[in-house]
Amino acid sequence: QRKNPFSNDDGLASKPVRTHRGDPTYGRPPEGSQTEQRGKDAHSHVGKEVEELCLIIRSTGEVGEDGHVSVTFGQLFETYVTISNKVVGILLRARKHGLVHFEGEMLWQGKDDDVIITLL
Repeated sequence: QRKNPFSNDDGLASKPVRTHRGDPTYGRPPEGSQTEQRGKDAHSHVGKEVEELCLIIRSTGEVGEDGHVSVTFGQLFETYVTISNKVVGILLRARKHGLVHFEGEMLWQGKDDDVIITLL
């Protein structure tokens, strides 16, 4: 019971340190923990996938009148799905970071094959 955080006996339970909103460590894993390292590794991995997606758009797309490279979602899906099955998730992350633009909130295979994805 000494290590059980759900124990009713406050004297025995070793409860984690609580942080509150506004605290710089709020919602963050403890510094130097394995959780923090896993988060950093995942962030790095996703960043590399976003870079790879942008390279594929650049290589398969066509340069438009505005100088931006564009590709349809259907064409990108067919090309990129052999590399990763997370095409839509990576596209959403790339849009969040201002690297690509497309209409709509979500893209669906088949239904949105004609949606233009523009590399910014």
